[in-house]
Amino acid sequence: MAIRPYWSGTIRVSLVSLTVDMFTAIDAGQKIAFHQIYKPTGERVRQKLVAGEVEVDRADIVKGYEVEKGEYVLFEPDEIKELKIPSSKAMELVRFVPYDAVDAIYFDTPYYLAPSGKGDLATFSVIRDSMREMKVMGLGQIVISGSERLCAVKPCGPGLLLETLHYADEIKKSGYVFGDIKTVAVDGDEKDLAKQLIKRKVGEFQPEEFHDRYSDALRELVDSRLENREPVVPEERPAAKVVNLMDALRASLKEPAAANDSADKQTPKPAAKPKAKSAPARKAG
Repeated sequence: MAIRPYWSGTIRVSLVSLTVDMFTAIDAGQKIAFHQIYKPTGERVRQKLVAGEVEVDRADIVKGYEVEKGEYVLFEPDEIKELKIPSSKAMELVRFVPYDAVDAIYFDTPYYLAPSGKGDLATFSVIRDSMREMKVMGLGQIVISGSERLCAVKPCGPGLLLETLHYADEIKKSGYVFGDIKTVAVDGDEKDLAKQLIKRKVGEFQPEEFHDRYSDALRELVDSRLENREPVVPEERPAAKVVNLMDALRASLKEPAAANDSADKQTPKPAAKPKAKSAPARKAG
């Protein structure tokens, strides 16, 4: 079964056009999900659509913009959905910047871009490879999920990666958090030791070395409940007792380097368990 694109359209670089399909790059299906359950009966709690005391049909719901307290301008959902602006089906890359030109705080959600079956693979490849050799990404705007988003497009393997960006007015100024941080004199010897400690841990980013330990703990909690046993709790690494920063830095440098290679190695995974049995169904009421 073919994967359905999240969005399909055109990317333009001046008079050059690329017809592309966009696919989500995030797999949310790996997360543990819980439902709200009414404890006395074991029934799932569901939310209802109400207006005052009346339960309403989804077909009777329209969009409303509040102009004054309790007064709304009404729109049919299709009127909003069919709103057209130039970036609804095409994105113009208006500027190219180096990879590191955009601060990480602006990046939001990644998507994969692949050439559409109707597109010109040669044109797609020329633009992709040119950006890769110049180490730049293109900036533009596109309408997705009901709003126009600022985006960055850069090479990603044989395809392209589109990442939505926050607008400047969406980012809170850091002053209200950082404003009270005072400037202090830094001891040179302490900084030299800190640099040695950091240098020992410098390396390539290998995401497969890390995993979601909280999700592991949730799965173990679920399995232990199904198997009617106590959950296996990973041993926590004890905090070292140090007198001051210099002692802490020196003690850290004495530790075997392998002990701190990755987050995965710091906390052992629970031991393998027998396959969980299905829980007996509970009757409502």
